[in-house]
Amino acid sequence: MSLIAHLTELRNRILKAGLAILVATAISFWWYGHGLGEFIRAPYCGLPEELRYGGDDAGGCGLLITNVFGGVFIRLKVAFLAGVVLSAPFWLYQLWAFITPGLKRKEKRYGVAFVAVSSTLFALGAVLAYVSLSAGLELLLSLAGDGVVVALTAQDYIGFVLSLLVAFGVSFEVPLIAVALNLAGVLSYEVLSKSRRWIFFLTIVFAAFVTPTQDPFTMLLMAGPMIVLFELAIQLARVVDRRRARRAAAEHFHDLDDDVASPLDARPSDLDEPAERAPSARG
Repeated sequence: MSLIAHLTELRNRILKAGLAILVATAISFWWYGHGLGEFIRAPYCGLPEELRYGGDDAGGCGLLITNVFGGVFIRLKVAFLAGVVLSAPFWLYQLWAFITPGLKRKEKRYGVAFVAVSSTLFALGAVLAYVSLSAGLELLLSLAGDGVVVALTAQDYIGFVLSLLVAFGVSFEVPLIAVALNLAGVLSYEVLSKSRRWIFFLTIVFAAFVTPTQDPFTMLLMAGPMIVLFELAIQLARVVDRRRARRAAAEHFHDLDDDVASPLDARPSDLDEPAERAPSARG
């Protein structure tokens, strides 16, 4: 394909992906008033009554809106992010369909595996963040002490929830980068093993910067699973490097310099002897 053809193909793929996100966002906008909003507010509503604002209901869990367009912007923000997630299979397919023609068969297998694993890790990170959200909120809000009325605005709370879900989901993807670099031959198991302490230390620093609240509870909740995933990545790199070393040893070329020709026999092999002709009828 020519450059213009590639650009045309890319434009068509982007338009299809954008249309899918737009439709999913419209559906999520309607869904917000039919269950999605309650799902996002559930961790807040599960707090003790003294840590949440009741609104017009003594046992309620109201969130404050301090400006006229606050409700619209919140609903649009949630609908857009939910639309991106719901339409992910379609726009990921468009991206994959654009890249696939330039990949080899082995690279296609790796690509499918990485898309599946990365999606799973992102979902696991988001689920962990949501499950632990109530405990984190209770700890943080209770530190205000007695005599303080806690009344969260809808913009602050929903922004906090969404940023926490995204931060946890993205952080669970980071160890996968080490696996990808190892499979590409850029990062070896030996380097990862020697750098294990630094990797774990930098993981804690990364969690401290990425978490929206920077509190110790959320930081450790993110850093703990990331350290486990990094250790799994290191062990996977060890297996990959061992298989790579066995293949290199079987080929007997691993000890040659880069500028030395491999000892392959370039002479053509002998053809099989042709089968004897059957005697003709005249013979």
